[in-house]
Amino acid sequence: MSEIKKFLYVNRKAPYGTIYALESLEVVLIGAAFDQDVSLAFLDDGVFQLTRGQDTGALGVKNFSPTFRALGDYDVTKLFVERESLDERGLSEADLQEIMYEDEDDGWAEKPSIRIVSRAEMADLMADQDVVLSF
Repeated sequence: MSEIKKFLYVNRKAPYGTIYALESLEVVLIGAAFDQDVSLAFLDDGVFQLTRGQDTGALGVKNFSPTFRALGDYDVTKLFVERESLDERGLSEADLQEIMYEDEDDGWAEKPSIRIVSRAEMADLMADQDVVLSF
């Protein structure tokens, strides 16, 4: 039996205008379906992927941001957002959508999936992964 590797999917692009954000989300869901230990990192313009109230009507594309709220059903419960990237874009944690998961080990208590980390903590997190994929 092989050891489960830790995969970090790094999201650096805005949610719309390119295919990167949607492709990353699809790859994350596939990886999670195969029992990978999956985490997501959001930095640079990638922090916009998690903002509340996205309206894509004027763009003529489907809004995929609600899909992030389903990640807990795939045991994807670690979403790391870089504090400096939020600050540089005039955003705060309150601007992000609420993404929760049910912790089976804690009586199914609902817990937040998003964790705000510093740039230094993000670097440490990346260094601790077996595989880092950047989108």
